Amino acid sequence: MDGLAGRQLDGIAELVGLASAAGIEVWLRGGWAMDFHLGEVTRPHVDVDWYCWRADAERLAGLLRAHGWRPDPRMPVHMQLDLVRDDVEVSVAYLARDAAGRVVVGAGPWAGTPLPDGMLTGPPGRIGPLAVPVISVAAQIEFKEMFPVWMPGRPRRPKDAADLARLRAAGADAPPVTG
Repeated sequence: MDGLAGRQLDGIAELVGLASAAGIEVWLRGGWAMDFHLGEVTRPHVDVDWYCWRADAERLAGLLRAHGWRPDPRMPVHMQLDLVRDDVEVSVAYLARDAAGRVVVGAGPWAGTPLPDGMLTGPPGRIGPLAVPVISVAAQIEFKEMFPVWMPGRPRRPKDAADLARLRAAGADAPPVTG
């Protein structure tokens, strides 16, 4: 694949390879997670969104910096790991566990907020020969459904509505979230 999408796919392969070799768990989220679930690139993506455990973030950052990734000067620090290399941007949000063992937001103003049950237990996604861990389809749908509820000042974007339709058309077995 050529162009930005090809460079993003190369970055995805590199990040998952480095993380795996170091024993660091990562999961794709956002539009690329949907594409890997569907098995094809469905639209252009601005960046590549990931999750990792907060405890592994510094180690992951060091691995990526050693391979030419640099902090994105446009983004706030300590909320998540935002790196760029040439025209490819990656954002790694942090996960943690609460006292009850639930997966929660690991940093920032929503730190400690529970995330969807089963979010990290879905099967890997695949585009061509590249298989990577992705958040579950149910979590993808919940995030895209609930975003305008959680952030009332930011209405659902057309790309999110299209992504929801794609996920549902592909037979995702998650019920729509209401609220």
